[in-house]
Amino acid sequence: MSGHSKWSTIKRKKGVLDSQRSKMFTKVIREITAAVKQGGSDINSNARLRLAVQNAKGINMPKDNIDRAISKGSSDTTNYTNIVYEGNGIKGSSFMVECMTDNTTRTVGEVRSLFNKYGGSLGKTGSVSYDFEKKSYFKLDNSKIKDIDEFLLEMIEVGADDIDSDDEENVVFLYGKDDCFGELQKDLENRGINILEAGLRYFPINTQELSDEDTQKIINFIDVLEDLDDVQHVYTNILIK
Repeated sequence: MSGHSKWSTIKRKKGVLDSQRSKMFTKVIREITAAVKQGGSDINSNARLRLAVQNAKGINMPKDNIDRAISKGSSDTTNYTNIVYEGNGIKGSSFMVECMTDNTTRTVGEVRSLFNKYGGSLGKTGSVSYDFEKKSYFKLDNSKIKDIDEFLLEMIEVGADDIDSDDEENVVFLYGKDDCFGELQKDLENRGINILEAGLRYFPINTQELSDEDTQKIINFIDVLEDLDDVQHVYTNILIK
């Protein structure tokens, strides 16, 4: 699973939760701004903006914040670059770090510094990407999904290949081919299913299990990576129980 969605299940003190919520807002606002700059402020004709707004609603961002981010995107002159860094952590663990930045020199320096600090090393493009596959990812409100198996069979026809559920949170996770994201998104919208979060995500092909102590070190490392403003998502091949 993607880093941010996996680590959100770990219990936190309220102060940390509030801090993380603020960080999530900052990252989504940046994505909304970049989407507007790329394709305009019409949510109906700008698929990237529509997705960013869906993700904002999924983390309960107030409508006023969303509207301000869209307005800012129309006048903002900042140029953002999307870049993925690859590297290794302790015990041969693999990481993919998705960033959106207006200064790649600053970002790569910050990411490399954290890899070094936590016993790892930043690698070149292609150094660990073979450990992952890129897939379409959707987190869905399950209130309109009556039969999950039947739903998957129907979605397979438009590119889905797996499904999972969390009954406690009343959500369904749908996965599919990376080049079918648009078709899957459109089909879900046509069904009136509420998309809480979506995007193209990296998933490990084979997971690696570590001791509890080493797993906690990995979690700590991901936490500090995600605290960087430029980091959007963190992925690892380490199995988190």
